[in-house]
Amino acid sequence: MLVEMNKVVTFHYRLSEPGQAVFEDSHERQPVVYLHGQQSMLVGLSEAMTGKQAGDKYTVTLLPDKAYGLRRENAVQRVSIKHVVSPANKKINYKPGMIVQVKTNQGPRDVTIIKAGLKNLDVDTNHPLAGRTLDFEIEVLDVRDASAEELAHGHAHGDGGHQH
Repeated sequence: MLVEMNKVVTFHYRLSEPGQAVFEDSHERQPVVYLHGQQSMLVGLSEAMTGKQAGDKYTVTLLPDKAYGLRRENAVQRVSIKHVVSPANKKINYKPGMIVQVKTNQGPRDVTIIKAGLKNLDVDTNHPLAGRTLDFEIEVLDVRDASAEELAHGHAHGDGGHQH
């Protein structure tokens, strides 16, 4: 079965910058599962995935506009520490350069700490990988028809997908 609109795709990936070592590898956890064509995947990955099938392995290089976007220089914001997603509600010693998730109206968002205070953080709201050219090594594990419920919800369900 080919990857096309409204198919559920399961894949593993390795991520690096061109000519650099791998810095993220999904083989160390569950594979990614997504509903193709629902804008839940990076534009460049979705485009490269179209027409592939289970067993395909390939590498794709994404320029920033097809990955996490260009960096915006005016993307600094002050947020209250109470809006930071804290694992197991642990107290964390925040430091510049740390990547944390903050709660937003659109769900959690990764940000990079620029300056840490007692009650507030100054953060860069650009995605940590914004402005970077990225190499993805992809291994397509499975392609299947989406269920009626997945189509209605606009995302994949089950292992590696969205849980309700």
